[in-house]
Amino acid sequence: NAEDAVVMSKSYYDSLMETVYLLQSPANAKHLEEAIAEYKAGKTQEHDLLDA
Repeated sequence: NAEDAVVMSKSYYDSLMETVYLLQSPANAKHLEEAIAEYKAGKTQEHDLLDA
């Protein structure tokens, strides 16, 4: 009667938890979905980072 178990790195777990957190907001999930679609369509722009 053993239950299933999952073993993963902490960094992978943290990444999953961050994804869950970001997708909790429907507005944020929609924004991310649109951004991913733009990326896949090649509609991206490169920018230099500014020093703060």
